[in-house]
Amino acid sequence: MTTFVLLHGAYQGGWIWNPVAERLRAQGHLVFAPTLDGCAERSTQVRAGITTETHAEEIAGLLFYDDLRDVVLVGTSTGGMVLARAAETARERVSRVVFADALALLDGEKVPDIVKRPTAVNTELTTGPSQHDFETRLFADLEPATRKWAIERCTPHPIAPLTRPVKLERFWSQGWNASVIWCRKSTNPPVAHQRRAADTLKARWHELDTGHYPMLSEPQALAKLIVEG
Repeated sequence: MTTFVLLHGAYQGGWIWNPVAERLRAQGHLVFAPTLDGCAERSTQVRAGITTETHAEEIAGLLFYDDLRDVVLVGTSTGGMVLARAAETARERVSRVVFADALALLDGEKVPDIVKRPTAVNTELTTGPSQHDFETRLFADLEPATRKWAIERCTPHPIAPLTRPVKLERFWSQGWNASVIWCRKSTNPPVAHQRRAADTLKARWHELDTGHYPMLSEPQALAKLIVEG
């Protein structure tokens, strides 16, 4: 049995991992898919001060308080940033890291350095795409029923993680058992960005012929790659 912690990206919650989590649990694995502070069912708690680093502190705390060891951390989209910070914070509890079409920023980089968002609806505390952008761009490649189900659950994301530089003092200099999964039909994060992560980490490289939400479009294939590394 392996312990997996699945980290969601922007505008999402732990719910987006449900199809993958079900498949992993059916194989006998222990699976956590936490919703990060200020997201999804926790969106009413959004406030100033939520950052990539505070999100990562939550995950490191989960590993400590549940006494989880030999954990495989899996991050998608902006969840890759949380993965990296949580991994360096709780290094002794993490056995492997998986970037699933995920952002893998270097210390001091910020999301706009890598990803250009064509639309953004901003408030003082949150940011997110327009409803039209959700329907015609972000989830455009999903089956209609799945697209509707996902859009109904999307919420604005705390703004600081998507605008401020990340702090990663140790992650890139630590040795990791790592894999990078690139989704061929996804434009962001760019393939060059994901190649950089794979090359720097000396990670295994995998490809899926799908868009940016493989946990919804190809959950069986993604679960297999997560398990196999």
